[in-house]
Amino acid sequence: MIPAASTSSARQPLALSRREALERVLIAATLAASFDLTSFGADAVPGIGADPNLLKKEIPWPRVLTEAEKAIVTALGDVVIPGDDHGPAASAVGIPDFIDEWVSAPYDQQRTELKIIRDGLAWIDGAARAKFTKSFADLAPEQQTTLVEAIIKPETEERRQGYAFFKLFRDRVAGGYYSTKEGWKAIGYTGNLPLGFFAGPSPAVLKYVGLV
Repeated sequence: MIPAASTSSARQPLALSRREALERVLIAATLAASFDLTSFGADAVPGIGADPNLLKKEIPWPRVLTEAEKAIVTALGDVVIPGDDHGPAASAVGIPDFIDEWVSAPYDQQRTELKIIRDGLAWIDGAARAKFTKSFADLAPEQQTTLVEAIIKPETEERRQGYAFFKLFRDRVAGGYYSTKEGWKAIGYTGNLPLGFFAGPSPAVLKYVGLV
């Protein structure tokens, strides 16, 4: 179990309504279906399942992450995608609520990932307390980065214990982030915009597909 985190240095992420968060989950679920959970020590499982009825006023399940877990999600998500010249940090576009909504959904894949992520949050918080005597959420940014760098470096104890969790968490943060307008802008995506005209494919493309 994760002890309650201090609120003195906690970030204030963008809050998402249940409907907003769930809409993002449904978008990101199509990407998640291609991920191989066997690398996380879990059996492969089917996708998100039957879509909930978004016309209903309330989502028929509660969010499950505690405030202490959400604080770690917020801090770790901002290590994965910090704010820079390309776009805002993960927390600024509602990724903590997105992650909470994702792992709270009562489908096989989400239940599997809830255990992986919840155990991983407890592990990285324990590592932070052992090394720096503070919750991960309360560490200075450079201390948080030090812990994450140890996870991704080869042949470290932190990698052995935490990499499977971190890889899954990183993928879910990225899936949520790049389903937002801010994420699209960060990677230069310019779709979903009206065009005055469409010039068609270039001669080189037409030749490549054998149409000229």
